[in-house]
Amino acid sequence: MAQLKITLTHSAEHRLPKQRKIVKALGLGRINSTVVKPDNEATRGALFHIAHLVKVEQVK
Repeated sequence: MAQLKITLTHSAEHRLPKQRKIVKALGLGRINSTVVKPDNEATRGALFHIAHLVKVEQVK
């Protein structure tokens, strides 16, 4: 199964509380922090809400 490499490129400060909670739930703390998550519907749904804050790459 494919995985997604998610990098926080913009700060979550001064964003909607829902967006801040999603960033924290994904395990992203600071700008340029990176996590690898499975490519599933739950992850895609979370990324839909914070797409303007992150950069996503597909890894094998």
